[in-house]
Amino acid sequence: MALADDFRALLEDLPKGWEEASILVRFTDEEQARRAAALLLSLNPGQYDGVVRFVVSRRATPFPDLALRGLRRVDAARLGGELALVSSTLSAPATETPRTSLAEAWDVEVAALPPDWSDVYAELELRSTDNLEQGALLAAPINPARVDERPAFRFRCARKFGYGAAPGMVRRCLERLDGADIRGEVHILRALSDTKPWATQGPVWYVDGRPV
Repeated sequence: MALADDFRALLEDLPKGWEEASILVRFTDEEQARRAAALLLSLNPGQYDGVVRFVVSRRATPFPDLALRGLRRVDAARLGGELALVSSTLSAPATETPRTSLAEAWDVEVAALPPDWSDVYAELELRSTDNLEQGALLAAPINPARVDERPAFRFRCARKFGYGAAPGMVRRCLERLDGADIRGEVHILRALSDTKPWATQGPVWYVDGRPV
């Protein structure tokens, strides 16, 4: 059985509410372990003798998705290995605080914009990677895009015309997330006012050298 498959099965067996998991992979010799550690470098692994050890977290990097991609690279290199759980920790009980819905948070963000705003680039960050797939499905009309390893999506919103979802559509998608009890935060990262496109559908932002 591949390490990536073993890892997915291990995650499914973790207790509900787990926060961090310490995992080791045992190889037949030290050279294989060294090569595997190089392929898992993004996880900041420890390596000794024929063992590679790393930690994954639901709330901070490295996230399980990053570990899964690394283990697929190890599988592709045909290094073998046996994966095992060393230990796991549970999240601290959450204190009961008044919850602000995503839709309400969006209203607050929009209310802070200038009266003549026309385009925004925003981010929706979920509290758990467990909600990524369902969150992407419920938010599909706003064309959510992932840009890094966090459980977050970015999207565009256009007030009257151009690239991006309408403000009302954004709010309806966030209401759907609220209805599914998917928690997170929404923030407007960039905004433009009173744009008047000429021979184009709207302005284009470049973030890290890429158009968004």
